[in-house]
Amino acid sequence: MGIGVSILLIAAGAILTWGVTAEVEGLDVSAIGVILMIVGLLGLVVSMIFWQSWGGFRRRTEYVEGGPVRRRTAGTRTRTVVEEDEIAPGPPGPPLP
Repeated sequence: MGIGVSILLIAAGAILTWGVTAEVEGLDVSAIGVILMIVGLLGLVVSMIFWQSWGGFRRRTEYVEGGPVRRRTAGTRTRTVVEEDEIAPGPPGPPLP
């Protein structure tokens, strides 16, 4: 159950609990509304817990000394990678006077 379904259950439960005044024989509409709100709240909490384990709001960065530099743009399908190679030193120059 995702966050959207949980919010939908909470909204439907609230409508049944406080918005519906009709009575049905054999059913307590208010009790069904409370049950839907409880299930929606539990689903929302579980979804947020699992979302946190997937990364949630945090941004992970990794730095490796001497490694390539990578730049990524968020929200697009294109990815730009910039790599910097170390240049080996050339032969020594003439001696300085």
